Amino acid sequence: MGYLRADVPVGHPDFGKLEVCVCRRANVTNSVREHLFALSHLDELKDLTFETFKPRGRKGLAEMQANSLEMAYNQARHYAQNLNGWLLLQGGYGCGKTHLAAAVANFAVGMGVPTLFLTVPDLLDTLRFAYNDEDTTFEQRFDEIRNAKLLVLDDFGTQNATGWAQEKLFQIVNYRYINKLSTVVTTNLALDEIEARIRSRLADPELVTQAKISVPDYRRPMDNAGHPELSSLDLMAHKTFSTFDDREREGLDADKLKSLQKALKAAHAFSEKPKGWLVFEGTYGCGKTHLAAAIANYRADLGDPPLFVMVPDLLDHLRATFSPNAGTSYDRRFDEVRTTPLLILDDLGSQSATPWAKEKLHQLINYRYNAELSTIFTLAKENVDQNQIDEQIITRMLDERICNYIIITAPAYQGKSGGRKTKSK
Repeated sequence: MGYLRADVPVGHPDFGKLEVCVCRRANVTNSVREHLFALSHLDELKDLTFETFKPRGRKGLAEMQANSLEMAYNQARHYAQNLNGWLLLQGGYGCGKTHLAAAVANFAVGMGVPTLFLTVPDLLDTLRFAYNDEDTTFEQRFDEIRNAKLLVLDDFGTQNATGWAQEKLFQIVNYRYINKLSTVVTTNLALDEIEARIRSRLADPELVTQAKISVPDYRRPMDNAGHPELSSLDLMAHKTFSTFDDREREGLDADKLKSLQKALKAAHAFSEKPKGWLVFEGTYGCGKTHLAAAIANYRADLGDPPLFVMVPDLLDHLRATFSPNAGTSYDRRFDEVRTTPLLILDDLGSQSATPWAKEKLHQLINYRYNAELSTIFTLAKENVDQNQIDEQIITRMLDERICNYIIITAPAYQGKSGGRKTKSK
C-alpha cells in the first residue's frame, strides 16, 4: 500500500505511526507541495527571491535606513538556510518585508520543504470558506495550516479583529509556538499594538529573530522620506543656500556679520555630512529657519530628505493620534519621529508649555541624544531668555561632544536693500 509501520512495543513514541515508503515519498511530497502552493498562491510570488532583492535598497536611502534593510536581508537569508525558530519582519508599507518573506518561502520550496504562504486576511477567509467546502472540512483546513512545515503569515494585523478571528489566529500561533514550528510573520505594527497573547509569543527572544526595517515605501517617491503628513519641507522649497542673503549690504557691525557667516559655514558643513546635532539660536527673523530649511532641501536634492517640522505642529500631530478616527497610533507616530535619520525641529520653545508637551519633547530629544541621531534645532533667543526651553534639553545641547551650538546675533532680516536709512536734508 506504500506505507510502513514500525515494529515497536506499546508505549514507544513511534507505536502505531505510519510512514510513507521511500518508493512513494517523492510523489507524496510533490503532491503536498502542489496542494499548499494552490492554497497559498505562492506561485504568484515566484519572482520574489533573494536574488531579485536589493539589500541596500534604492539610491538615496540614508545610511541607517540602508543598514536596517541589509541587516533584515541577511537575517532572512540566514533563516531560510536553517528554518530554525521564527522570523519576525517589521516595517512600514512597501519597505520590502513581504519580498523577504516570499524569498524565504521560495528558497524553502526549492529545498523541498512544504511551505504555506498566506496573508492573514486570506488565511481567515480560507478558514471561513472551509465551513461550506465540499472537498474538505474546517478541521482539516485548520490542521493543515497550523501544521505546515513552514508557515508564512504576511500582513499580520491587517485582519478584521473580530473575536472569532483573534481566537483562530491565537490558536494557530500558540500551537506553532508550543511545537516550535518554523514560522515567518510580517507586520507593519509595533509589538505593543498586537494582541497581548500573540505579542508575548512574538517577543520571545529564544525562539523569535526580530528584523525591523526602517525605510520609506519603495513604491512611493522619496519626497519627505515617507513623512508626507508630518513634514512641512514642501512649504520651505524656496529656502535654499542660493536664496540665503549674506546681508553684507545691510551695514551690520562686524560681530553680527561674523556670527551670521559662522552659522552659514556650519550649515554648509552639516548639509554635506549630517552628523551629531546642530543648534541655531537667534532672534525672530534672523535667518535660522532659512538655514535649517536650506540644509533640508540640500539633503532632499541628494535623495535623502529629512523630517522638517515645527515643534507646535509636531505636538499637534501627536495629539491627533488619540482621536478614534486617527489613521495611526500614537506609539507608531512617536517612534517614526524619534528614529528618523535626520530630524529638524524648528522653533523649539514656541510650543504650549504643558506638562505633557514637556514630557514628550524630553523623551524624544533624550532618545536622539542617547542614540546620537542627527538633529537640527532652531531656537528663538526670546524663548531661551524666558526659560521656555527645558533646562535638561539645554544641557544636552551644550554637550560639545555631539552638538555645535551657533548663536546668531544679527537682527531680523530687513530685505536685500538693507536696514540702513538716511535722513533727507
